[in-house]
Parts: sequence; structure tokens; C-alpha cells
Amino acid sequence: MHRVVITGIGAVTPLGHTAAATWAALREGRVAIGPIENFPREGLRYGIAAEVRGFDPLAHFDEKKLVQYDRFTQFALVAAREAVAQSGIDFARDGLGDDTAVIIGTGIGGETTHDEASKRLYGDNNPRLHPLTIVRLIANAPASHVCIEHGLHGAAFATSSACASANHALAQAFMLVRSGAARAALAGGSEACITLGVVRAWEAMRVMADDTCRPFSKQRRGMVLGEGAAIFVLETLDNARARGATILAELAGAGLSADAGDIVFPSETWTAKAISRALADAGLDPADVDYVNAHGTATPANDPTETKALRRVFGAHADRLAVSSTKSMHGHALGAAGAVELVATIGALRDGVVPPTMNFVEPDPECDLDYVPNAARDLPVRAALSNSFAFGGLNAVLALRRMK
Repeated sequence: MHRVVITGIGAVTPLGHTAAATWAALREGRVAIGPIENFPREGLRYGIAAEVRGFDPLAHFDEKKLVQYDRFTQFALVAAREAVAQSGIDFARDGLGDDTAVIIGTGIGGETTHDEASKRLYGDNNPRLHPLTIVRLIANAPASHVCIEHGLHGAAFATSSACASANHALAQAFMLVRSGAARAALAGGSEACITLGVVRAWEAMRVMADDTCRPFSKQRRGMVLGEGAAIFVLETLDNARARGATILAELAGAGLSADAGDIVFPSETWTAKAISRALADAGLDPADVDYVNAHGTATPANDPTETKALRRVFGAHADRLAVSSTKSMHGHALGAAGAVELVATIGALRDGVVPPTMNFVEPDPECDLDYVPNAARDLPVRAALSNSFAFGGLNAVLALRRMK
């Protein structure tokens, strides 16, 4: 079994179009939530989201190729390029192309394409759809196009488990590299879900905030949608050292579970089980962990359940944990959420700075941990967890360790 490390990060998020810009904004506590600009807001109950603003596809893609890419594929390709460039990996030179996996999660897939096709078919009563509609909207499009662009021939597929999609993708990539089934992997998540149909559907669930995202705060009013992508280069520690690569963090373990209960209400027992399984897989004691990047959706059900699960696993050490939800800044990117939040988790490990939970007003008696409210905190972080708990009761927790 190989030790697995991360040597490259790329991101396109509401906070910035690179991983470095995203991390800088997270440290600063910058909030990217605002009025929706992608489409007219008339008729919406709330009309706020965390959009990736100012993203120009033509700055990244030839117009002839761009026609193949939905917005979520564009995000993934740009993020993957950044991750590969930072890692310094050359798949052909290093002989890794045949054995590099590509696993990219998404909760919805090519929703921009789907929305446009539905409007054309039903709204405009036009039966002629674009001939590339299917290949643009399929969930595996980002993974396939990343393979094509970088000449990668290892295991490649998409994971789709709602809000846990990215963490499931990263966990699968981690297991492939650790076992030796792949020598390296590009993995993460991508989502571009801020369309009229998706926003109206979420509003119908009555779980959306009308002001901003306030995780763990007594005044929280629900979640806020986000979008974006983050992709990571995973490889064995031995291979990274042999290349002389800069190692950003060790991906030390993953814990997975299914509630097998309610389709939307989370289970304290099985979210706790995913956390404890991640610790066990990584060989970490609870006392080794200094920071948890929480799922923290700011909904009435999620925040107290996650708090109780952390207390169940960490016991007295829970009072010494720094816990924050960066969704308060970049919104909930659904299938990309865990990947965007891994940017924050790795930043905390590398820089010894824990990003804050922004928009925090007053503690909720049911949420009684240290949520790092409203300002980043200098804190040496030895090990950290990143939690993702999805609708459908599908849970995925990643455990990371700082490399000395």
C-alpha cells in the first residue's frame, strides 16, 4: 500500500479563477454571495447565489472546441490545467499517461446545456436541438475531456452522489493510487448548476436562504447555491519524491457510509461513522486532528447533526477543534463542494491559517463547537478532515496530514 500525496491544485470558484486566488479570498473572509446575474431574477423568491463571475471561456478555449463543452466541463478543464502545471508532472515524459486515473464528481452534470435545450424544446416549441446536446450534458464529460486533453488512459469515470460527489471521486482516486491500480490521478469535482430550473427546484424545497449563508449561527436561514470546480493531482509519495515535486499535503484516509434512512434528513450515527472510518483509515487518533472543514450547509437539520456527530467521534477533544464552513463564502457547489473545500483544507495545513465561518451572528445552543467566526485564525494544523454529507444519506470524509 502506497502513501498518497497531493502535488497540484487547480480551481475555478466564485472566489477566484485559480486555486491561489480562491485560497487568498478564503483567508480574507471574502464572501462571493450576491444577486444572481446568470439569468433574470424576476419570479424568484430569493435570487441570490455564489456565481463564478467574469469567466470568459474564449480566454481558455478555441471557439471550435468550445462548442463541445458545457460550463461545468469548462471549469474542470481549466482547473485541471492549473493542477497539472503546479505539480510539474509530465505524463508522457514521466511514463504515467497509461496509468493515470481521472475521476471527477458532479451532482447534476451539464445543467446549462440541459436548461437551454429544455427552453428551446418546450419554451420556444422548437424540436431541433443542438447535435452535441448529449455529449455536453453527460456527467462524465469533464473526466473524458481531461483524459483527451492530457492523453491519459487509466481508469476514468464520474461519480454522482449529490453533495458528496467530489469527495467520493477523491476517495476513489485515493484508493486506486494507494493500491497501485493507478500510479497517479486527477480527481475532484465540477458543477455549474445556477440555472432558472435548478434554482426554482431548490426554492421549492424551502431550504434556501434569502439573505446569505450563515452556517452554525442561530440566525441561519438555509443554504445558498454556488458553482465551480477544483481538481487535484494525486500520486504516490515515492513517485513525487523521485520527481522532486513539491508535496502540498498527504491524503491519508477516507471514510464512507450510507445512512440508509431518510432521503434528506441526515443521520448523526452514520455521519459519525464516516468520520471515524476516515480517522481509522488514516491511522489518526482524534487528538491528532486540529481542523475540520465542515459540510456546514446552514440548514436547520444539517448543522446540529454534524455538530453532534463530531462530538460523538472526538469526545472531549471536540472542544479543541477548529471547525469552519467555507460555504459561508463560496456557497454550496453541490457536486463540486468537497473539492472546493479541499482547497481550504490544504491551505490550512500548509499555511497554518484556518479559514473562517463568515456571516456568523449568534451561537445556536445546538451548535456548540468553535466555528472560527468571521475571521481567519493562525493555528498550526497537523491533520484535518473535510466532510461531505449528501442528500440521499451518502457520506464521504477525507483525512489529510501535513507533510513535514
